[in-house]
Amino acid sequence: MKVFVLDKNKKPLMPMAAARARALLKDGRAIVVKRLPFTIRLKDRQVEQSQVQPVRLKFDPGSRTTGIALLREDGPAGEVLHLAELHHQRTISSKLQDRRAFRRRRRTQNIRHRGPRFKNRTRPKGWLPPSLRSRVDNITSWAGRYCGLVPLATVSVETVKFDTQKMQNPEIDGVEYQQGELQGYEVREYLLEKWGRQCAYCDARDIPLQVEHIHPRSRSGSNRVSNLTLACRPCNMAKGNQPVELFLKDDPVRLAQIKRGAKKPLKDAAAVTATRWAIWRELSEMGLPVEVGTGARTKYNRSLRRLPKTHAFDAACVGASTPTQLKQTRQSVLSIRAAGRGRYQRTTINKYGFPVGFLKRQKCANGIKTGDLVAANILTGKGAGRYVGHAVIRHTGQFKVKVGGKVVAQGHRKYFRLLERSAGYELELIV
Repeated sequence: MKVFVLDKNKKPLMPMAAARARALLKDGRAIVVKRLPFTIRLKDRQVEQSQVQPVRLKFDPGSRTTGIALLREDGPAGEVLHLAELHHQRTISSKLQDRRAFRRRRRTQNIRHRGPRFKNRTRPKGWLPPSLRSRVDNITSWAGRYCGLVPLATVSVETVKFDTQKMQNPEIDGVEYQQGELQGYEVREYLLEKWGRQCAYCDARDIPLQVEHIHPRSRSGSNRVSNLTLACRPCNMAKGNQPVELFLKDDPVRLAQIKRGAKKPLKDAAAVTATRWAIWRELSEMGLPVEVGTGARTKYNRSLRRLPKTHAFDAACVGASTPTQLKQTRQSVLSIRAAGRGRYQRTTINKYGFPVGFLKRQKCANGIKTGDLVAANILTGKGAGRYVGHAVIRHTGQFKVKVGGKVVAQGHRKYFRLLERSAGYELELIV
């Protein structure tokens, strides 16, 4: 992965190789600005004195994960400068429901009756639910961050439209369809995403897959997407028109897995459809040209270049402007997880909703906040060792350190050293 470079006036320069950045730091000509993504600032160079090439920023928005890629385009060939995957928060709706329940309880605990509030509030144009708005804000936030790290010239974004009406009933047509949602995305592409691009019966990958009815059509099975899965040709021929319970009678674990996956809701597809143009509008306000790509074009570009199916490579293949050849595709991927900036809740509750503890008002202990990047050198205990991860503070003085989203060790706060402040995201380099 390339190292981001700033000039002495904090203007972005072209990213450079890690070896060259290491030499500049060793000679004292640069200083470290950020650790993730690794950024240095030169002491003796200005952007006017250097040749800056245009860089394209690409996004592949998803309901749970958004792929990000930075490309330097040079004619038919292009160089991949940076790959990242942005993982969105998925607990916003449940947290809002809990907050609503707490507020309702506070207002009614000592009042026998509370009259309904006059509903004079109107939603502004382009309003989105908080769970969807967070996805848009995450993407635009990182677009602004990359503007300060590289000389961006253009932005590309994929605008996928999933037609949930057509997914549930592919044979719907005419007036019956007009009563539903607008037509759009094909069922097969949705099934590939839903079932992980593998056979549901034998987990075979990288082979031609066929759309298969879980409950056979000859036994009154429907064409709804909840009754469709993917199967390789041998499994599809072996199953025939048997009920899935009979075909998998010797494998109850897989049978339960298929039934559970068939009932997977369409909320992910609906989230992508609802936010696609909101993301485009937010990116257009940055003042850079924005290219719009389709899901079919992204898949075609990725297949033509024989790249694996990942969110980061999908982002690198967004749009018709993708170079014919992509260099430096084998590199580390920056994992970005939206973690928020804390909470206002003063109590912790159990699964029944009763308070079991109280939280202090201060969010900082020993100069460290939860989510900050720290270096922990724990000398004693079960998790003794050296770690670089994100801190989870406790006012008792026993801090925890998380690596890869999991707590790996715990120790006294004197063993923790602050490396970088958290900005609402947990960053980790995946090799």
